[in-house]
Amino acid sequence: MSQITIIELAERLGLSKSTVSRAFRDGNDINPNTKERILKMADELGFSPNMYASNLRANKSNTIAIIIPEFGNKFFSQAIKGIELVARSKNYHTLIYVTDHRVDKEALIIRSLINGRVDGVIMSASGEGHDHSHLQVLKDNNIPIVFFDRTYDDVNTSYVTGNDFEASFAATSHLIENDCRRIAYLVINQNVSIGKVRLAGYRAALKKYQIPFDKNLILDTVNESDGNMEDIKNLYRIQQPDGLFASVERLAISAMRVAKNEGIRIPSEMKLICFSCLDIADLLEPALSVVKQPAYEMGKMATEYLCQLIAKPIIFSNQEVTYLESSLIFQKSSKKNH
Repeated sequence: MSQITIIELAERLGLSKSTVSRAFRDGNDINPNTKERILKMADELGFSPNMYASNLRANKSNTIAIIIPEFGNKFFSQAIKGIELVARSKNYHTLIYVTDHRVDKEALIIRSLINGRVDGVIMSASGEGHDHSHLQVLKDNNIPIVFFDRTYDDVNTSYVTGNDFEASFAATSHLIENDCRRIAYLVINQNVSIGKVRLAGYRAALKKYQIPFDKNLILDTVNESDGNMEDIKNLYRIQQPDGLFASVERLAISAMRVAKNEGIRIPSEMKLICFSCLDIADLLEPALSVVKQPAYEMGKMATEYLCQLIAKPIIFSNQEVTYLESSLIFQKSSKKNH
C-alpha cells in the first residue's frame, strides 16, 4: 500500500490541506476536536507528515548543532543531556560534532552548517588559535550561536559558564587552609578561556594568603594520560608540591595514579582538589576534594538562550553572559591531624 498524501487525507476528512497541516504542529491555531479527528484518521491510514520538506519550505530545519571539543569527558556528556532535554521540549533535533580540540576542524564544521542544515549552534570552544573569524560566517547567514563553558574573547555573543574564578579561589584557599604552601596548578591549555580564569582565581588566593606565585608550579600539560602522568611525575620529583589543584578531573585521576606509583600518600603527604563532574567523587574520599560543575544546568540554559535567539534574531548581536555557581565539595578528612 502506497503512502497516503496530505491532500488525500484532507479530502477524506472534508478539510483544507492547511487545516490538516496545522494539526501536526504544536500550535494553538486549530480547534482541539478538529485536531483530534485529523490525528485519529492519520493514524488509521498510516499517514506520517514529511516534516523535513515542510521545514525546508519554511526555511527552517528545526535542528540545533552541538559542537564540543571531545566526547571522553563526563562534563560534556552531562551538558548534552541538558541541551537535549530543552531542545526536545521545543521540538528541535540535535546534531553533535566533535572538534578534537582543533580550531581547523571547528572551522570546517562551522562552514558545513551554513546550507540550512541547522537553525542555531551551541558550542564549547576548541581553545586553539587567536583568529576565530570562521565564526563570522554564522552571523552572515543569520545563524545564532551560544557558547557554554569555553568561549573566545574575540567573539561577541551570549555564553553560559561557571563561576570559575570564585570556585578556583575557594579551592586554592581550601588547600592553603589545610596547611599547603607549595600548591601546583595542573591545566590542559592554560590559554583557553576557563584555563585563564581558573589560573587567575588560583593566583588571587595565593596573593590573599601572601604566598609568592611560582611559575614552576604551573603545569600546562597534554590531554593524553600517559603524557600528562609523565609530566606530573616530573613535577612532583622536581618541585615537591604539597598540594595539587587540577583544573580538569582527568588530571586529578592521573595525579592519583602517579601518587600510587610514587608511593605518595594522599592526603597526608599531598592534598588534591579538582573541578569535576564525577558522580563517584564521594567514593574517592579522603583522597579527593572536588569543585562540582553544573554541566547539566549549563547545557539547559545555553539551549534556552539559543532558542530565544532563533525566535528573535534581532537580538543576535547582544551579549548575554550567565555564570552558574559550582558546588564545592570538600572532604572532611583532608585536614592534617594535629
